[in-house]
Amino acid sequence: MEMNHVLVVEDDKEIREGVRIYLQSQGYEVFEAADGIEGLEVIEKEEIHLAIVDIMMPRMDGIHMTMKLREKHDFPVIMLSAKSEEVDKVMGLNIGADDYVTKPFTPMELMARVNSQLRRYRRFMEKLEPKENVHVIGGLEINEDTVQVTMDGSPVKLTPIEYKILLLLAKNPGHVFSAEEIYERVWQERAINTDTIMVHVRNIREKIEIDPKNPKYLKVVWGVGYKIEKQS
Repeated sequence: MEMNHVLVVEDDKEIREGVRIYLQSQGYEVFEAADGIEGLEVIEKEEIHLAIVDIMMPRMDGIHMTMKLREKHDFPVIMLSAKSEEVDKVMGLNIGADDYVTKPFTPMELMARVNSQLRRYRRFMEKLEPKENVHVIGGLEINEDTVQVTMDGSPVKLTPIEYKILLLLAKNPGHVFSAEEIYERVWQERAINTDTIMVHVRNIREKIEIDPKNPKYLKVVWGVGYKIEKQS
């Protein structure tokens, strides 16, 4: 299991070292900084998965540090705040912090927040990872493992032949396939009569296009064949 990297940004050395010792005992690799400027320098050099940031610090406080790091990074930020810093706490959440812990806090409370935020972040990153058997073109998504098609998140019901035709085109966006090529690849036999391709394409359009007469995805290249248009 990959070790998570946690950055602790706190000007109080005693608190900072206490948090570091506890996090390390739980299996985390910990980086330290005494203020926002040092914290940003660590982030530029190291791969950080979560930051624990005190609000009140010299040189650069936690609010400004979080604003700066959010320009480039989306890992979770947990803010540390005193009870008297209620307004700053709300501001911190508004500018990109994910959670806060009020001082004084117990190690168990902090660890619960850290573990919760890292779980959410891992799930978020997993969703962003490209999957080999999932093809996404704009709002169209085809999952080869589950043989499911969705358009803008809504399921699309296709016949087995329609699915095979759409999958062939979607795996090669921008490439124009002739009716003969589609027939031979889908039916696995020599093309004799390709009129059926036109009918299947029309049916697929009815199911995936908002306006089938002015299609966004499944296009006809007159005199040549069919393609799935690349989406930006």
